[in-house]
This record gives sequence, C-alpha cells and structure tokens, in this order.
Amino acid sequence: MPRQILVVDDAAFMRMMIRDILGKEGYVIHEAVNGRDAIEKYDEVRPDLVTLDITMPEMDGIQALQQIRSKDPRARVLMVSAMGQQKMIVSALEAGAMDFVVKPFQPTKVLETVKRCLQSPPPV
Repeated sequence: MPRQILVVDDAAFMRMMIRDILGKEGYVIHEAVNGRDAIEKYDEVRPDLVTLDITMPEMDGIQALQQIRSKDPRARVLMVSAMGQQKMIVSALEAGAMDFVVKPFQPTKVLETVKRCLQSPPPV
C-alpha cells in the first residue's frame, strides 16, 4: 500500500512543489492549508508522515506539531522552514519533529529526508 503523506503549508505553490516531488515517487498526498486544518486532516487520514511548514497563519507549525504529537505520540513529522529560522527549527525538534528541510529546497534532499523519516522507527 502506498505511503500516505500530509503536506501542510499555507502557500499553494509550496504544497504543489512537495506534492509533485513526492507524488512522482508513488506517495499518496493529502493537503492542509494551516495548522488547524492539519490537525483535522491528521485525524481523518492518519498519514505515515506529515510535512509541516513552521510559519503559517491561524496556527503555526510548532503548535500544530505539539497538538498532533499529543494525540499521536508516534506521529512522524518533518518540518519545512525558510532560511534563518534556526531557533524555530530547534523548538520543533525539541517538540518531537523527526527532521527538517529548508526552503528553497532541492527535490533530492526532500526525497532523501522523507525516506529517512519513513524508515526510522516512529518517535515515542
């Protein structure tokens, strides 16, 4: 069965880029437009991995990460951040994110990081 990935970003262009990169590899992609939407979609889909933008309106990625992990401590979450957000990346990793990729990203880096997260044991 193909792996399910929830792509969360307020920018439609970024969601499209990640969807294209991962979709070509056979992953089934679901999308959310902000942190609140991500939590609802996570409950519906129970994806194998979430790619979660850090900076979004309504609820940022770190808040969404905390809520997803409080519901499912084994959730695999990969943070997506812009350059210069090192403090937020550290906060996300401390909150349970497995890894991160930095925008603008290279497709090969995204694929390598996604595969590594999916092959690693889920966090506990």
